[in-house]
Amino acid sequence: AIYSGLYPILVGFNSIPKVAVVPVLILWFGIGEVPAVLTAFLISFFPIVVNVATGLATTEPELEDVLRALGASKLDVMRKVGIPRSLPYFFGSLKVAITLAFVGAVVSETVGANKGIGKLMLDAQAGFQVPIVFAGLLVLAVLGIVLYAATAAIESRFTRWAFRGQANR
Repeated sequence: AIYSGLYPILVGFNSIPKVAVVPVLILWFGIGEVPAVLTAFLISFFPIVVNVATGLATTEPELEDVLRALGASKLDVMRKVGIPRSLPYFFGSLKVAITLAFVGAVVSETVGANKGIGKLMLDAQAGFQVPIVFAGLLVLAVLGIVLYAATAAIESRFTRWAFRGQANR
């Protein structure tokens, strides 16, 4: 019920281009890190929420019925089944969201920041300093890879049960 009610609202929210929101965030919070962090959050939020909601919605109803027959409350079912079953969805979307967050932060920094990799790249581009622009891209790529790998390692630790039988886990 909650899923079907909130999903259209989330889709509508996600259809707003986040680049168009950056100037509003800068007006509200000023030039600096806050608009970059909020832009990264806004870009990352939708894929995570949709995937976690999908994970929660795909819980086997028979499993819920058995737990309810054994006296489990809705909170118990959520804690013992819903959350663990949604973890693979959460981590899968988190790995994607991390890379999207970098895009959001850099876009925000190029529009209105006094420091950051996006600002550095914008200034270098204005001065035709191509090596610095590529260095910024390289730093972003390395940061993205490191955070993706860290998230994958945490995912492996918390969702090992979900990947039984796969050789690479």
